[in-house]
Amino acid sequence: MLNTWAYAQQPVSTVEVKDLYVRDPYIVADQQTKTYFLYKAGKVKNDEEQEVNGVVAYKSKDLKKWEGPYAIFAMPDSNWITGVVWAPEVHHYRDKYYLFATLNSDIEWKKRRKDWPKYTFRGTQIFYADNPLGPFRPFEDKLPHTPMDRMALDGTLWEEDGIPYMIYCHEWVQIEDGTMELVQLKQDLSKTVGPSQTLFHASSAPWSTGTHREGGLSSYVTDGCFLYRTKSDKLLMIWSSFKEGSYAIGIAESVTGKVTGPWVQQKNLLFEANGGHGMLFNTFDGRLMLTFHGPNSPAGSERMLIFEVEDIGTTLRMKER
Repeated sequence: MLNTWAYAQQPVSTVEVKDLYVRDPYIVADQQTKTYFLYKAGKVKNDEEQEVNGVVAYKSKDLKKWEGPYAIFAMPDSNWITGVVWAPEVHHYRDKYYLFATLNSDIEWKKRRKDWPKYTFRGTQIFYADNPLGPFRPFEDKLPHTPMDRMALDGTLWEEDGIPYMIYCHEWVQIEDGTMELVQLKQDLSKTVGPSQTLFHASSAPWSTGTHREGGLSSYVTDGCFLYRTKSDKLLMIWSSFKEGSYAIGIAESVTGKVTGPWVQQKNLLFEANGGHGMLFNTFDGRLMLTFHGPNSPAGSERMLIFEVEDIGTTLRMKER
């Protein structure tokens, strides 16, 4: 039975998808219960009924009406940082569910460039539970899975040849030209194995035009990585950056079909109308769906958008409505 009340109970209601504020949506289609679970960051009450940063879930049978929020993760006060959560993802891996969450702090650890955002501690940490509604708990050391000296975000899971990996973004704020990084995980996902490998820079995509900044610098964003293997066995990664100021979703392709790459950027974008940070899932009737948030701004206007996409073997494309 799903434990929906792991933390202090809070009011639950049903909301239409058009009225649900979401950034970086992530959906799990649970075959066992024929239920869709949506995950988003939010304030929750912990075991002591204190309001803390965390993650909530919503449930749906039709992707239109969503019931929630259910508190599935409350930030432990003993964690390495306890700030706002970004981009939660939940992955069913072997016999458990794993929450990948980007955690933030206000702790500045390096002098920032003039007029740039502050350099603060930010990284992806993995938590585990027995079912999709948690409660999700940290591993013993309560530390990030991304390197402590990196502003890192948007970690996602990929398994290949029996080996689990995390792909994550190295923040442009720290390195100007953001990167996609790959690191191996232990079998139980508790720790990483070895150093990270850079897969590509944001500027390697001709469509990622960057943002021009004072002093002749330009910054290039890497966001929202998600991997998908097509029906013809091509390995693709959808990811987000900016095209001429508009948030967009592009597609990278592994030349070897392996997660280690090398990766090349496909010319055609999947979406370019100021929406992004996407992921893919299959409906219970077998349709391949893309979800992401749009518009990207102003804050508070973001909604979860869901489109059917077509796997044509060599790439993905939006299906005409």
